[in-house]
Amino acid sequence: MSARAVRIALAVLAGWVTSACHNPLGRQYEYEEQLYLNVDGSGTVIVDGSFPAFVALHGLAVDSAPHALTDRNDVRRAFEHAGCRVTSVGQPWRRNGRRFIQVRLQTDDVRTLGTCTLLAWSTYAFDRSDAGIHYHQHVGASTGGSPGTVNWDGGELVAFKLHLPSRVVFHNVKRLDDGQTGDLERGNILTWEQRLTDRRAGTPIEMDVRMEGQSILYRALWLFAGAFLAAVGALAALISWTMRRGRRLRQS
Repeated sequence: MSARAVRIALAVLAGWVTSACHNPLGRQYEYEEQLYLNVDGSGTVIVDGSFPAFVALHGLAVDSAPHALTDRNDVRRAFEHAGCRVTSVGQPWRRNGRRFIQVRLQTDDVRTLGTCTLLAWSTYAFDRSDAGIHYHQHVGASTGGSPGTVNWDGGELVAFKLHLPSRVVFHNVKRLDDGQTGDLERGNILTWEQRLTDRRAGTPIEMDVRMEGQSILYRALWLFAGAFLAAVGALAALISWTMRRGRRLRQS
């Protein structure tokens, strides 16, 4: 195989793997926002989607044509021009004849995410109290433009996903039924879904979650430390018992 053919094959494979990793349950999203929330209110937002979706939903100043060249620096500049704090832009991939890309953003306070105009369709609330953490996000109307002719068939999905730092005690997510609602995954991951047509029409989404104030990682570390100390104690007791038994046998 020529070097060019190898590069093309690797690019296709990378795109397929990236797409599969984004959706371990096999669901494919035309546009997706994932918030990795921390107990102090900071977080990471990963936004991925097709170029036509970025134009249609946010009016992002990028070329949405299927065969246009993808310049990751242009994507970074478009996000930064919108007031977003970009930490990385991933390798693009293709699906159904459309180009996709992923952008990672950072925030010290999720309540200020609206200063990034690409996320300004949402209002964010984060409150801590003795009872735990309350997070609420209202996703309003899109402010996008026209991406031109796109081979969408009306079944494309949009997703908003929360990766939460502690055990969820309340959420307003329902089981997946007609693609309009979301699901609960692995205990602390919540997904709200909506059809792209409804998102473009401005149908709102309410995301409401209450969780414990202590992170799962913090609790796991304490459990690990407790288990380790218990194991050390049991080993010490076994050694002590063996030594005492040995002394008794020698004396007898």
